[in-house]
Amino acid sequence: MAIAIILVVLVVVVVAVVAMRARAQKQSNERRHQAATHRQMANAADLEGQRKAAEAEERAARAKREGIAAEQQRLEADDHRASAEDLRMKADELDPDVPA
Repeated sequence: MAIAIILVVLVVVVVAVVAMRARAQKQSNERRHQAATHRQMANAADLEGQRKAAEAEERAARAKREGIAAEQQRLEADDHRASAEDLRMKADELDPDVPA
């Protein structure tokens, strides 16, 4: 009878050890899955960050081009005003009705 009790206890211990190992293996697999999911999310966030940085650089370059174009237009407008003033002065010089 004692041998039967020992065998039952031994079987219970073996089953408990196997169950604990299975549970530990399951937890490890779940953690691996969670880690893989987090890595995928990190990669996606990194790509999104790179995309936003590229958009910002593109916007900055576009703003710089626009600034340069605006400055060129301002200089051209100044040249046109100066030409107009020169033409007025020349017209005044040529017009006999305008006192010198």
